[in-house]
Amino acid sequence: MNPTDLLQRIQDNKGILYKISNSYCRTAGDREDLMQEMVYQLWRSGQRFDETQKFSTWMYRIALNVAISFYRKANRNGVTVALDAEAHFADEPANEVLEERIGALQRFVRELNELDKALMILYLEERPYKEIAEILGISETNVATKLSRIKGRLKQDLTTIKL
Repeated sequence: MNPTDLLQRIQDNKGILYKISNSYCRTAGDREDLMQEMVYQLWRSGQRFDETQKFSTWMYRIALNVAISFYRKANRNGVTVALDAEAHFADEPANEVLEERIGALQRFVRELNELDKALMILYLEERPYKEIAEILGISETNVATKLSRIKGRLKQDLTTIKL
């Protein structure tokens, strides 16, 4: 893919990067660092993009791998990286019940391991199981099984949230 097309596609799909960085980083500085690293890795990998793939699937795969690495590195250094309610849902209406449910879901997702967190981000984005499997490099059956277990835990822990 030529550099101009790659930059345009990244720009067209930048919402993916915002969602991932907001899900894995608490501070604005960390989000900015992660965004820069994701864009850099996308740029480096652009020549290997297979035009037969869906661009957003390819972009999610790279961005999530970068975010997971960033998360692990931050945790090794004793830094807490987690969902930020204000950054993630700034445009939501001021509905107390909705805010309570969103906060409970964020706390639940924050405690998931890196793979399960990525899985939930994609699930909450309403991505098809096939695409989630491609992005995460696991089978569709594994996606369904993991989601079923996560939802079961969520149901036990947070009976007020319905996914």
